[in-house]
Amino acid sequence: MTLSNTAENDTRAWFRTERRNDRLRVVFGGDWIIDEAATLDSSLQKLDLQATGDVDLDGTAISRLDSVGAWLLIRTGRALTEGGAHIRSLTIPEMYQPLIESLQREQDIKPVRVAREHPLTDFLVRIGKATQDAFQQGVQLLNFLGRLTVETVEAFIRPDRELPWPAFITQIEQTGVTALPIVGLLSFLLGVVLSYQGAEQLQRFGAQIFTVNLVGIAGFREIGGLMTAIIVAGRSGSAFTAQIGTMKLNQEIDAMQTIGLNPIEVLVLPRVLGLLVAMPLLTFYANIMCIIGGAVMCNFVLGITVPQFMRQLHDAMAFSPWSFWLGLMKAPVFAFIIALVGCFEGLRVEGNAESVGKLTTRAVVESVFLVITFDAGFSILFSMLGV
Repeated sequence: MTLSNTAENDTRAWFRTERRNDRLRVVFGGDWIIDEAATLDSSLQKLDLQATGDVDLDGTAISRLDSVGAWLLIRTGRALTEGGAHIRSLTIPEMYQPLIESLQREQDIKPVRVAREHPLTDFLVRIGKATQDAFQQGVQLLNFLGRLTVETVEAFIRPDRELPWPAFITQIEQTGVTALPIVGLLSFLLGVVLSYQGAEQLQRFGAQIFTVNLVGIAGFREIGGLMTAIIVAGRSGSAFTAQIGTMKLNQEIDAMQTIGLNPIEVLVLPRVLGLLVAMPLLTFYANIMCIIGGAVMCNFVLGITVPQFMRQLHDAMAFSPWSFWLGLMKAPVFAFIIALVGCFEGLRVEGNAESVGKLTTRAVVESVFLVITFDAGFSILFSMLGV
């Protein structure tokens, strides 16, 4: 019996089947290419492949063969095998043999099955991986801190090295001067909120005058410095990561190292020192704006005039003289944390632009987390020292 979809003398793809006793022979010829794929697929789907016994696949008459045609040949052989036949041979021109072997290897690859885990087990695995990653990142951050410390000491004590003063002044301007509007506005509004909420509660006890104490001590001791640090972390810390990360992505840092420049000294050190100078000044400015906001709200809500407000504030600060200085003492520590984390994450950028966005977000989150953690530690320490 013979089945054929075209004449054998046509260059188009064709096939026929021949049965001799219990042996089936399928002969292929013509151009088995993608242009013939639709016709071949339709004809092969109609072919009765439910054969038993031995089957020979003869493709010696194939004149042209591409990956689509080879896949159709392999699919036909697999269909015969699934129907109970035994493929004795698949003969094709020698030049197309590597293509068939390559596709057969790909077909033999079994799909990977993802084993389902118990939700509790999966949750514990994620916690373990996150803990391990956090520990490794902490170690890397400490290594970066040590490297920065060594580079800073060498920059100051070695006479042959000159600090990048223009970059240092530029960082003071970018992290300090340009941040004055947003820091001042938010600190003023925070003072308004503190005085309003404090007055609403203290009026119940006839102690509304102590709203001034609340605004003054809370603003100087905690709110001013913490609020400034959070703003700077979101504004300048993220900028450090994005700037250095983009430079690393564009291989500018590699170029700097090639010409003998130290990236830590050129990029990291000016940002750290600039923020160390700008942060205490921003904190002082934020404290003043917070007090002004509290004074304005007390004047309108409680009828406490500005002279009365200043006298009460003087008495409050006399009772707690360290409050003002404690807030300023924490500012350089917060500045160093923000600059350190921002530059560290920027130098870790690699691969693509997605890494810049991911590590910029991580830098802000880590900076705010560390700032609040250190602030809590300072509060406990100052409480133990009685200041």
